Amino acid sequence: MRDVIGELKALRLHGMAATWADLIEQNNADLDRSRWLIEQMLRAESTDRATRSVSHQMNAAKFPVHRDLAGFDFEVSPVDRKLVVQLAETAFTEAAHNVVMVGGPGTGKSHLVQALGHSAIRAGHDVLFTTASRMLAQINAARATNSYERQLAKLVGIDLLIIDDFGLKPLTGIQDEDFHEVISERYERKSTIVTSNLDIAEWHDAFPNRILGAATIDRLRHGAYKIVLDGKSYRSHPRSETQNTSCQRAEKQTTKGGQIA
Repeated sequence: MRDVIGELKALRLHGMAATWADLIEQNNADLDRSRWLIEQMLRAESTDRATRSVSHQMNAAKFPVHRDLAGFDFEVSPVDRKLVVQLAETAFTEAAHNVVMVGGPGTGKSHLVQALGHSAIRAGHDVLFTTASRMLAQINAARATNSYERQLAKLVGIDLLIIDDFGLKPLTGIQDEDFHEVISERYERKSTIVTSNLDIAEWHDAFPNRILGAATIDRLRHGAYKIVLDGKSYRSHPRSETQNTSCQRAEKQTTKGGQIA
């Protein structure tokens, strides 16, 4: 039997919850006949609110297109399906672990991270998808309008921040400090996913300040899942050719303490 009062309160329908409690206390004769109707209406309201919430979060996440795991071809891009499915269960987000995904253009990085973002939203987490260049440009624009702290707080507070295409352009000016500030403030508090065409060993080249870059990369890598996509781009190849030529893999490196590195 459904907890009608509890569900009404959870939906913030406190007046209805109080009325239902009064009817129970009065042992109202119509209570049993009304219960079925109330339970159906509660189920419909809960479903509708959940659907609207997911839709709102999807829009707020700023995904460029809709991507989910159902639309990802694991045969054409044979990453470790078990690892990807594990990440889609979003335990890494709840544990504030990061995900680092590297590979050449067209190997499926953006698709996979957006799919993971969608899964996180359905699990009740708020998500923001951005590119490294867009994020840094917005931070710089916020500085010019005296809203830097507010912009930084927004980026730091998101449950899952997805930063696509890191290292596509070298960081300039104060960008390395801004990028470090975001990663440092989120470190061990919130989850961040970063994609890059560069291998992690090459990330230092993107930072004008190598010491700051080393500190940033260290925070990103600590406890992180690493997915490497080695294959050629499948955008310009038919599916059959890509199946023969792609050689993609996903790997999870662990340290002595069992954390992902």
